[in-house]
Amino acid sequence: MTKKHRLLQYFRKYLLLFIGSIIYAAGLEIFLVPNNVIDGGVVGIAIMASHLTGLPFWVFLVVINIPFVYLGYKQIGKTFTIATLFSILSLSYWSNIFLPVPGLTEDLFLASVYGGVILGIGVGLIVRYGGSLDGSEIVAILMDKRSSFSVGEIVLIINLFILTGAGLVFGWDRAMYSLFTYFIASKVIDITIEGLDESKAVIIVSDQSAAITGALMDRLGRGVTILRGEGAYSGDAKNILYTVITRLEVAKLKAIIEEIDEKAFVTINDVHDVFGGTFKKKAIH
Repeated sequence: MTKKHRLLQYFRKYLLLFIGSIIYAAGLEIFLVPNNVIDGGVVGIAIMASHLTGLPFWVFLVVINIPFVYLGYKQIGKTFTIATLFSILSLSYWSNIFLPVPGLTEDLFLASVYGGVILGIGVGLIVRYGGSLDGSEIVAILMDKRSSFSVGEIVLIINLFILTGAGLVFGWDRAMYSLFTYFIASKVIDITIEGLDESKAVIIVSDQSAAITGALMDRLGRGVTILRGEGAYSGDAKNILYTVITRLEVAKLKAIIEEIDEKAFVTINDVHDVFGGTFKKKAIH
């Protein structure tokens, strides 16, 4: 990779982190904060602290995140820390810019839905390009290595405590709308990170592996990797097929396999990211 190409990659990364911060700040200051609906994590704590003290939101966002950013630098790495710090400072700046803008709606349902969608897009962009806005995520990543809970479960537990605090500060109806916003945002984050055309990894064990391979390559336009395996019970040698398809191609794949071998053993799993390779997709027919 040439120096020019690396610089372009860095520029693209930080430009998208910057755009993600703008989008997040817009959703926060135009939809949620005017209606006392909060997001989870450090952002939620900062909103409540700002409401109780009268100090600017961005002050608490930066101050509360400082120890978490330092922890991320020590435990996760410099690249992640720089991207996270850049995203937090960008959000602080843009939240202050959007502060004088009046809320677009006083309808709590509309504010929660649109705020959740916009927040999800902003966070999704930031996470997709290697950053974070929330110290609680850093804690969750580190706790995941030392506990039986997943990162998502730890973040959920932390946010339940924060949303309980929102109930005490803003009222329980606002806390419930905040939970609704958090749910919508989490779904939009997944879509933004993975894309609408979500990928699936497929493993197929069949005695008709050659026919299935040909059909998948010809009719789906997907490459297939053939792995050599052996049945533990029968001791028979078997070809195990591995391929990656989109969510929209799952039904077609199942139809192809059932047409060729109804007894084929198939597993389909979500794939969070796919890159590399030279095989080009053909039209489904």
